[in-house]
Amino acid sequence: MKKTNFGALGVLTIVFFFWGFIAAGNSVFIPFCKNYFHLDQFQSQLVDYAFYGAYYLGALFLFIMGSYRGKDLVGNWGYKRSIVYGLLFSAFGAAAMIVAVYGNTFSGMLIGFFLVALGFSLQQTAANPFAISLGDPATGATRVNFTGGINSLGTMIGPLIVAFALFGSSASITDDMIAKLDLVKVIVLYLVVGILFILAATIFGISKSVPSGKHEEPMAPANKALRSLLVMTGLLIIMFTPVFSSYNSDEAKTIVVKEKTVELLKSQNDNHAEIALLTQEIKNLKKPLEQERMIWLSGALVSVLSVLLFANRAATKQAEGWGAMRYPQLVLGMLAIFIYVGVEVAIGSNLGELLKQKSFGGLEASAIAPYISMYWGSLMIGRWAGAVNAFELKKSTKLGLIFFVPLIAFAFIIAANLLAQKDVSNLYWYVLCVLIQVAAFFYVGENPIKSLLVFGGLGIVAMTVGMLSDGPIAIYAFLSGGLCCSILWPCIFSLSITGLGKYTSQGSAFLIMMILGGGIIPPLQGKLADVIGIQSSYIIAIFCFAYLAFFGWQVKRILNQQGITHFDAAGSGH
Repeated sequence: MKKTNFGALGVLTIVFFFWGFIAAGNSVFIPFCKNYFHLDQFQSQLVDYAFYGAYYLGALFLFIMGSYRGKDLVGNWGYKRSIVYGLLFSAFGAAAMIVAVYGNTFSGMLIGFFLVALGFSLQQTAANPFAISLGDPATGATRVNFTGGINSLGTMIGPLIVAFALFGSSASITDDMIAKLDLVKVIVLYLVVGILFILAATIFGISKSVPSGKHEEPMAPANKALRSLLVMTGLLIIMFTPVFSSYNSDEAKTIVVKEKTVELLKSQNDNHAEIALLTQEIKNLKKPLEQERMIWLSGALVSVLSVLLFANRAATKQAEGWGAMRYPQLVLGMLAIFIYVGVEVAIGSNLGELLKQKSFGGLEASAIAPYISMYWGSLMIGRWAGAVNAFELKKSTKLGLIFFVPLIAFAFIIAANLLAQKDVSNLYWYVLCVLIQVAAFFYVGENPIKSLLVFGGLGIVAMTVGMLSDGPIAIYAFLSGGLCCSILWPCIFSLSITGLGKYTSQGSAFLIMMILGGGIIPPLQGKLADVIGIQSSYIIAIFCFAYLAFFGWQVKRILNQQGITHFDAAGSGH
């Protein structure tokens, strides 16, 4: 059994922290941008589209260049150098964000988010298989869980830091006051982030404990896979062009002007008849715009599903020319990553709008940070518990840690919010949801297949409860989506690249492309929320968790057919 390189694994956690810190901070930026730039729920979700769309384009570029040169770029550079390059590119993105904030432009901020995530795309393509390679392949998911635990520490801290940068220590800033805020603190925030990116690149580059991770095998031709991905890209461009056009259309601009007028009249507490008239005019203008956006967003989702399902069927019949996509566990795993990232981000990104509803507390944008922090912290809770298996410990010690680590993580989140002077009194009983997750951990053990089945099923239950109730119960149910998502990424990733051999790096790039789900599913839910209401829109999450459970069932059958059975023996209980 290959021993784990804990020195390299420890250094690798730095980049995982950054991904979580920036990505979770978006959940606070979205409601902020909605109010500051006077956007609707869909338009505010363009933050996610810019951020997660960059993952797709970045990984696609790596694959195209590798195909053109006949060698895998990440393998040629080595995992270590690839991560350093990615960090430096993200630093460039942070600089672009500073320029955009200084110019007070939402479009510029979208470009900044895009460039930061483009660097993350290269980092993730290298870092995930790197973590799996630093020890026994059978326990690769536990190492990704360990690094994911640090990632989730970033996701828990990110919303608090971003909220402080935007609103200071006050939770009493109203949505109307947000438009008048000074963004100097955001410039300082991204200046610090850019410096930290450069510092992390330096530490990673000079660390002697981190191996180069080079593997220079020639890349086998994958022309069919390349054509399929280019077709998918073309379809996505076709689908999203009218969506972006509608953002700057005359109708959209007219809606913004009328909404500002309504806000002004409401602040004066006068002209109720005019307010009612303008409100109706806004609804009439929005309706055809909403329907058009819904059609094109649905088309984007169908495009991804259709291309991947076609590729899976075609590669099964004739594997030549498909490269890594000849393996059905990878193709179905690509769809699983697309859906997983989509549902994880959609739950958090739409949470701010949900909490504004009277039945969910009627909170202002400046007061949602503790809930956003707890949602992303829920991923940390699960990943910290899952990371216990990455260490060689006695069985009794593991049993104790599996129980206590989630509770410690929960206490840590509460303490961090209290130190940030946030009111978390409504979140204390959320510990009951944590205990349910602990019980599930004892049942699934280290088995990634069983984890997908159980936590996918729990996700379906949680979202259903959230949709059918209100108040604290519904809030807890939606927040627990983070607990259900917490360990699914490493399970999907490790199962998807199992058995790929020389195609592992290429398969990793394909999986990273599918982080695109975070740029399609959240705005699709945001658009659905504009039509049927924010609470009902979480039906999308139910369908997502259903597929993740299905993937767990299907991938077991596929791997067994290939003679890969070590996952069946992986920790059936602790």
